[in-house]
Amino acid sequence: MKNDQQDRRASHHTQDSRFVSQLTRNTFALILAGGRGSRLHELTDFRAKPAVPFGGKFRIIDFTLSNCVNSGVRRVGVATQYKAQSLIRHLQLGWSFLDGRLNEFIEIMPAQQQSSGEHWYQGTADAVYQNLREIRHARPEYVLILSGDHIYRMDYGQLLAAHVAKKADLTVACIEVPLNEARGFGVMSVDAESRVTNFTEKPVEPQHMPGDPDKALASMGIYVFNTRFLYEQLLRDADDPQSSHDFGKDIIPHCVKRYRTFAQNFADSCVTEPGKPAYWRDVGTLDAYWAANMDLVQVTPDLNLYEENWPVWTWQSQTPPAKFVFDDDTRRGNAMDSMVAGGCIVSGATVRRSMLFSGVRVHSHSSIEDSIMLPNVEVGRHCVLKKCIVDKNSRIPEGTVIGVDPAEDKKRYRVTDSGITLVTKEMLGQAVPGIR
Repeated sequence: MKNDQQDRRASHHTQDSRFVSQLTRNTFALILAGGRGSRLHELTDFRAKPAVPFGGKFRIIDFTLSNCVNSGVRRVGVATQYKAQSLIRHLQLGWSFLDGRLNEFIEIMPAQQQSSGEHWYQGTADAVYQNLREIRHARPEYVLILSGDHIYRMDYGQLLAAHVAKKADLTVACIEVPLNEARGFGVMSVDAESRVTNFTEKPVEPQHMPGDPDKALASMGIYVFNTRFLYEQLLRDADDPQSSHDFGKDIIPHCVKRYRTFAQNFADSCVTEPGKPAYWRDVGTLDAYWAANMDLVQVTPDLNLYEENWPVWTWQSQTPPAKFVFDDDTRRGNAMDSMVAGGCIVSGATVRRSMLFSGVRVHSHSSIEDSIMLPNVEVGRHCVLKKCIVDKNSRIPEGTVIGVDPAEDKKRYRVTDSGITLVTKEMLGQAVPGIR
C-alpha cells in the first residue's frame, strides 16, 4: 500500500495532464486569510497569521498561493480581515505577476460588510458568501476553498480530478492524524469508495479510522465545490438563523447527509520526494511554529525548500548576499546547521541550528542557538540567545541573555511550557505607541 502511494506521488505530474489543466483553468480558488491566529500570541499582534514570516524568506500564505500557481489554478481571491495591512502589502509586492490578459489574477478581498446585516465575516462560510459576487464574476465551474495558514505542498489538479471522477458535489481533502490530536479538527468517517458517511467538527471523542484505532481522518480545511452547488448551499445557510455560518460546523455536515460528499486523502495529491512522508503542518502555536522552522535547518528536513519542480514563490527585498566576517581566535563569524538569508551580517559571532531572516545583524562575541530571528533583528555584542523567536525589527541590547533562565525570562518575555521564548519590540520597550 505504501509503495503504491509513493508511485502515485512520483507520477502525478504526468498523469491526465491535459484533463487536469482544463479543470484548473475552470477553477476559482478562494483563500480564507482573515484569521488572527491567537495561539501565536504577540507574534500576531500586528499581522494576520497568514502574513507571519516562515522559512527564512517566506510568509505562511506563500505556500498555499504557490500550490495554486504551480497547480495551474490562477484565478485566486484572498479574503482578508484581521490586521491585514502587512498581508496586503506582501500580496501587492510579490503576487502581482499573473497576467490579467490571460484571465489570471490574485485578487485581495477585504471584509467590506457586504451582506445585508452589515457585519464582518461571521464564519468561514460567511466569508465566502459575502464574496459570491466576485466568484460569479469569474464564472468558474469549480470553487476551491483553501486556508491560508498551513505549510504544505499539494497539487490541487489531482484533487479536482478526483472530484470530477467521482461525480461529487463536494470533496473534502483529508489527512491522517493521531487519534489523541483529532479533537482540534473536523473528523470524518468514509466508506470503501471514500464517500463521507459522517462529519463532526472538533469532536470530544473522535472516531478512529477503520482498521486503525490510533488514527483519525481529519479535514484539512480544503474543499472543492461544484459552483452551482456552492451557491445553493451558501444561500440556504445564510437564511438559517440557527447556523454559525461555518463550513466545518454547518455546511459540510448538512451536505454529508444529503449529497455526494467524498474525501480525498492528502497522500494522493501531496507533492513530495520519493520515500518522504506527506508533509502538512499547522504552525498555529509558538511551539509548532518554532519546531517547523527548526526542521528546515536539519540536514535532511521533512520539507525540502530546494525542490525545483514545485517552487515556493514570494516577494523579498533586494539585498546583498549574507556575510560572515572576522576569523580571529577570539572572534569568528560563523554559522553551522543554519539558514541565513540575504542581507545578514554575522560579525564575529556564532550561529548554531538557527534561522536568520533577511537583514539580521549579529555582533561580535554573541551566540545564537536553536533560534529564529525574523527580518531586521539586531543582536548586540556579548549576547546569548537560546530557543528564541525574536520578532522583526527588534534590537537585542548588548550583554542580553535569553533562554538560559526561564524563570527570569518569564518576567519580561513570553515563555512556552516547552521552553521557547518569544521576544518582541514591545517586550523590549522599543515600540513607538501607535506605530508599527
